[in-house]
Amino acid sequence: MSERPSYYRRPGWLTKHVFNNAVATAGRAGISIWGSRVLEVRGRKTGEIRRTPVNPLVFRERTYLVAPRGEAQWVRNVRATGGQFDLMLGRTRRHCVATELADEEKVPVLRAYLERWKAEVGVFFDGVGPKSTDEEIAAIAPRHPVFAVSEL
Repeated sequence: MSERPSYYRRPGWLTKHVFNNAVATAGRAGISIWGSRVLEVRGRKTGEIRRTPVNPLVFRERTYLVAPRGEAQWVRNVRATGGQFDLMLGRTRRHCVATELADEEKVPVLRAYLERWKAEVGVFFDGVGPKSTDEEIAAIAPRHPVFAVSEL
C-alpha cells in the first residue's frame, strides 16, 4: 500500500469526555448503541490495553471498521499489532484480525458506512455523503482508514 497521508480530527471535549465514555460504559455493560462495540487493543508504545468505542459495519456479509476521524490512535495500534484486536459487548469478546483496504477498495464501504452513520459522523467527511458520486467518495478515501474484520 502506498504512503498514507496523516489526517486526524480530534474529538471535542464533550465527545471525548462524555459521549465516548457513555458509549464505552454501555458497551462494557452489554448495551449496544446503534451496533457499537468496544475495540480493545494493546497500545503500541506503552503495551497497555486501550479501549475505544467503534461502530462496526456489516456490509455484503463482511464486517468493517471505518475510522471517521482518520489516523486515530486505535488505527495506529491495530496496525502495530498486525491487525489483531478484540471487539467486545458486555462479557462477549470476539478475537479479530483486521486487513486494511486499499483506497480504491473503500468507496462502496464508505458509502454504506455513511448511509448507516452519517448523522453521527458525517461532519468528518467534509460534505461527502451516501449520495455523493464515487469520485467524491474516492477523493476523501485516503483520509479514512477502513479495515475488513475477520474472527480468529
